[in-house]
Amino acid sequence: MKELILLRGLPGAGKSTLASLLSEKKYPVLSIDDYFTDENGYQFEFDKNHLAYKQCLDRTENAMLKQIEKIFVANTFTLDWEIEPYFLLAEKNNYRTHVLTVENYHKSKNIHQINDEQIQKMAVKYKVNLF
Repeated sequence: MKELILLRGLPGAGKSTLASLLSEKKYPVLSIDDYFTDENGYQFEFDKNHLAYKQCLDRTENAMLKQIEKIFVANTFTLDWEIEPYFLLAEKNNYRTHVLTVENYHKSKNIHQINDEQIQKMAVKYKVNLF
């Protein structure tokens, strides 16, 4: 069975780090952050965020079309509209989906310069589906 592993959590939780560990450098780790990262580092541009979401979803679909056994996607996925397309894509391409919620018990700061007030606003919207 092919697997889609979605890692979700607030900025700074360690989603990308955990995805990299779990991928064992054998499987792709995708993120909307990839769109904003180049040889000069990470530079977020809010007005291009929709392009980043599209690119990440497209890259996930391309990996599925290549029949890659495991695909990791590390995004905040705080809102249903962010994660729903991945469920549909997985169903369409016969991937089993796993959702891992990563929590920031280590009190790490995010690399995106998102302040604590903004993260608190994100946290209020964050839903966890336990059943």
